[in-house]
Amino acid sequence: MGDHFREIYSHRAAAYHRMIAMEDADGHLAAFLRERLDGLSRRRVLDLGGGTGRFGLLLAGQSDQFLSVDLHEGMLRQQAAVRPQPAGCWSLVQGDMRRLPVVAGWADLILAGWSLGHFTGWYPATWRTEMSHVLREIERAAAPGALICIFETMTTGAAEPAPPTPDLAAYYDWLESDWGFSRSLLATDYQFESAAEAAAATEFFFGPALAGEIRRRRWARLPEWTGAWTRRQPASITQTEETP
Repeated sequence: MGDHFREIYSHRAAAYHRMIAMEDADGHLAAFLRERLDGLSRRRVLDLGGGTGRFGLLLAGQSDQFLSVDLHEGMLRQQAAVRPQPAGCWSLVQGDMRRLPVVAGWADLILAGWSLGHFTGWYPATWRTEMSHVLREIERAAAPGALICIFETMTTGAAEPAPPTPDLAAYYDWLESDWGFSRSLLATDYQFESAAEAAAATEFFFGPALAGEIRRRRWARLPEWTGAWTRRQPASITQTEETP
């Protein structure tokens, strides 16, 4: 399954972006982000696994500085293509979340959207070790009092939210028990013009079983649940004013 997502992120970024553009029909994710950004006195945003620019587009013009980091060149090329739509001017860097290209204490808001969870598939035997490297880098990059927000799926195509795999369930519990994150749940449904469009737009990512369910249920609105794990960085960490 790891190769499936790597192939999409490397070679099908445009299709991925068209799909996620239909997500969050009621604006719950956007409102969640804006509320947390409004609570910050300084707004340097670090977006990890920035993909095709979902958070950059949602927060365009609302941050002092915005840096998006992604491992996959294809995703960053697509992000560069959509960035001018809201007159965006944020920075893009190709890099690994385990070695972040910023100085210590740079970021006031750190976002990681639907990215860390892939470690459970890419490193099934050692995902805790690999994710610990990421989380320690996040702590290093975070300014005193910074907010860390990790977003992951809580299932697609179901009436109730739940981790879609046992490994993701273990990862979510680990974030809370070992790293002190608090969980919120957001309804972030996809809205398409028709069930046929919904199935066609999502099958490459979610697979034929869900596409068949979409057609059978005639879902133009595809149920989607997102978990948001948040944690505030302690205020006593020495802060630097350098830029990345």
